Amino acid sequence: MSIVPAEAVAGESRTAPDTRAATDGADGADGADKTPASLAPRARLLPSLAAVYRAQLSRARVARIPLLFVATFQSVGIMILMRGVVDGGAEARAVVAGSSVLVVAFVALNLLAQYFGQLRATGGLDHYATLPVPPAAVVLGAAGAYASFTVPGTAVTAVTGSLLFDLPLTHLWVLVAVIPLSGAALAGLGAALGLLAPRQELATLLGQLGMSAALLLGVLPADRLPGLITYARDLLPSTYGVEALARSFDRHPDWPTVALDLAVCAAVGVVSLAVATWAYRRAAVR
Repeated sequence: MSIVPAEAVAGESRTAPDTRAATDGADGADGADKTPASLAPRARLLPSLAAVYRAQLSRARVARIPLLFVATFQSVGIMILMRGVVDGGAEARAVVAGSSVLVVAFVALNLLAQYFGQLRATGGLDHYATLPVPPAAVVLGAAGAYASFTVPGTAVTAVTGSLLFDLPLTHLWVLVAVIPLSGAALAGLGAALGLLAPRQELATLLGQLGMSAALLLGVLPADRLPGLITYARDLLPSTYGVEALARSFDRHPDWPTVALDLAVCAAVGVVSLAVATWAYRRAAVR
């Protein structure tokens, strides 16, 4: 049997409360660290939209510029072919206006449908779903970036067609309104097709069909189309941009009618972008 000195017992009893106090302090500190931190507020729409737009613009600058040359060359080639059939007048105005807006359809509708179809097929939507940005910012940013790439090609096509068919260049400033409004309407439609298509190949097919519809129903004069096809032309979002641009080639344009066409195009653009935003939310949660 061993005998423990009384001084050791007394010293242990004096240090025990201090040790417990230190332990309690450490537990309190750990408890404070384990308190969940509050999440940062979601980003606002306009700053998020600007960020997504810049990101999409820089990404698409390298990948889409060659395709923009293809779209412009395609539209100019169509006008050259139609030059042998159409002499002038209302038909020439329809050909030039339709070929100019066709550049917008090729990029904003066709390519955007393929892009969102690819994002959905490869799981790229999961990346955007983790970002603290509103769904509308993703759709509007991508649509705005793709529509922006149509500006030079559309302007070149309109000027070339005006010189080819001897149309006045005086009122081509209408493109300032036609390009963004038609681009918004067609980009919203393209995004919705890409997000709602169950497979990537189907999204590509739908984008190609939409561009073909813009080609046939926009470039060909309306009075040359059968009656039932005319109703389909009225449902195409780009039709009203084509009509506004075609009327601007008159020597004395009917500006109230031009403004009405642009207003209808703007309303269709709002609806198509809203549908695309809903389709993005639907695809992102699956």
